[in-house]
Amino acid sequence: MNLFAWADSKIKNFRWYDISLTKISMLGFSLMLAKLWPAILTPAWWVWGIVFIVPVFVVMPKMFK
Repeated sequence: MNLFAWADSKIKNFRWYDISLTKISMLGFSLMLAKLWPAILTPAWWVWGIVFIVPVFVVMPKMFK
């Protein structure tokens, strides 16, 4: 069993709040990383906007399919 199949089998046991807590923990980790390594924040704001928008356009068609 590869890593992705294993993760898919485990995520079926999660509730909606477990996934939300995972997202919040990743947000906290990202903020901590930005605080400890300020070079991450040097790109312009629009670069981070692109990092946000591109994955959204990949996921949204799958969600509404």
